[in-house]
Amino acid sequence: ALQKVYDEKPDLILLDVMMPKRNGFEVCRILKNNQDTRFIPVIMVTALKDVEDKINGIEAGADDFISKPFNKTELMARVRSLLRIKFLHDELENRMEQLDEARKRFQQLAITDGLTELFNYRYFRSQLEHEVARAKRYNLDLSLVMVDIDFFKNYNDTNGHPAGDIVLKKIARAVQENIRKIDIPCRYGGEEFILILPDTGKQAAVVVAEKMRKLVEQMPFKNQEAQPNKRLTISMGVATFSEDGETAEELIQQVDKNLYAAKQSGRNRVVANS
Repeated sequence: ALQKVYDEKPDLILLDVMMPKRNGFEVCRILKNNQDTRFIPVIMVTALKDVEDKINGIEAGADDFISKPFNKTELMARVRSLLRIKFLHDELENRMEQLDEARKRFQQLAITDGLTELFNYRYFRSQLEHEVARAKRYNLDLSLVMVDIDFFKNYNDTNGHPAGDIVLKKIARAVQENIRKIDIPCRYGGEEFILILPDTGKQAAVVVAEKMRKLVEQMPFKNQEAQPNKRLTISMGVATFSEDGETAEELIQQVDKNLYAAKQSGRNRVVANS
């Protein structure tokens, strides 16, 4: 019978106190201690008249009592009353779940860039502070990779902003699909992206950056032959804690400096030391 309750989740249970193997008090206690059945209303049906028996039932978690022999009209009134309460509880629980889902969606939207679906700049700053503190505390590696789309203004001017948005989304997707789960890809602003790579030294970060550079270089983009270098490419800077900086601000300054060096030295390259 208990297994049937677990499987079918009835709206209400009429439970006899006197049963062959377990008494109703014990069964009620089991039901009310189970997370999946604790809110199912239980009416205990008993021939016992003692106040002590009713106290035992209340302590076991019974929601109501009816004595044998019972009046059918009275029983139905009690059933309807408890079903109304059960309905209200289920409705409240459903609303709470909806609110929780809405809260989670709102939290995700608050940290996500609307166009690329990468993390946004605000989230990047907070996570970088957290990762720098973690690297300091546990003496861990940590690297930043800053990405800039070469001649992106020229691409936008030539092909229009909708085409530019497609490029941003396409590169963002390529970034997401080619990093680890612990890495944090963010849109830094405009045509710039930035990656936080926890537990990653400079050499490993350069490998990651080179992989992405080659990937984008080989990707097809609409009308990319009109670009100054005949294809759409990216330039990248790399900075590593603690050799390039011991604070979030110092790391950002250095990775930006290295990105600038990559662009100044011909674009479509990775610079880790400038």
